[in-house]
Amino acid sequence: MALDPELQKKLQIFMVLAIVVAGARAGYIVYERHEALKEEAKPKVETALKADYYVTPKKFRAYDLKSAKELTGQTVWVKYGYQMTYFPYDAAQHRAEFEHEAGTLKPLQKLAIQDVVEQIAPEASGVKQVLAVFSLDGKSYAVPIGADKGGNLRLRSDDMFFVEDPHDLYKHWPPEVWQKIDAHEVQNGMSELQVSFAIGFGVPQGSGDYGSRTLQYRNDGKPIVIAFENDKAVEIKPVE
Repeated sequence: MALDPELQKKLQIFMVLAIVVAGARAGYIVYERHEALKEEAKPKVETALKADYYVTPKKFRAYDLKSAKELTGQTVWVKYGYQMTYFPYDAAQHRAEFEHEAGTLKPLQKLAIQDVVEQIAPEASGVKQVLAVFSLDGKSYAVPIGADKGGNLRLRSDDMFFVEDPHDLYKHWPPEVWQKIDAHEVQNGMSELQVSFAIGFGVPQGSGDYGSRTLQYRNDGKPIVIAFENDKAVEIKPVE
């Protein structure tokens, strides 16, 4: 039975439209898959703020010797590992022995502050060093936390110390990361902040933004270089 010419024409138009629609749908599916693959190929960038960004360490905010003395009896944790030199302290003479360096404070070293005192700096006449006194292995030591020059007192205690336990501040970090930090060791996958807690702060080598750059660390006399990408350590090697 022959089809009506008009019906045949309509069927042909319908088939053409169906083919066009099917082709468009197939093309869209291919496009979607292509875009998805492109997104997967891009470096993963966190859109939400890291939990670290919500951490706001408490500030001591000392502004003069009297307020700095309120550190006495408090426990602090060192921020700048392998950076701050400390000296033997003669409690009887109320004097730090600046001529004899005792060492540098370790990252996150826990100190119980016993006193805060002033002493004329031997290398700079007229400048008074503000010293935090503490005890290690039964011996007294002092570390400079500020200076007073002609009545212009500058204190650095908030830059030098945490007054809250960093283990509590950053309790969202995995236990295995804290194990490395407490042992002053590093591993791939650690962030810049975590590495600084383990082995101190690094010096940038070349250009790069925070979290995506290369830093050299003193590492208590065993210098290493660490490359970071997306705020994760990706390469750790000793300085030759």
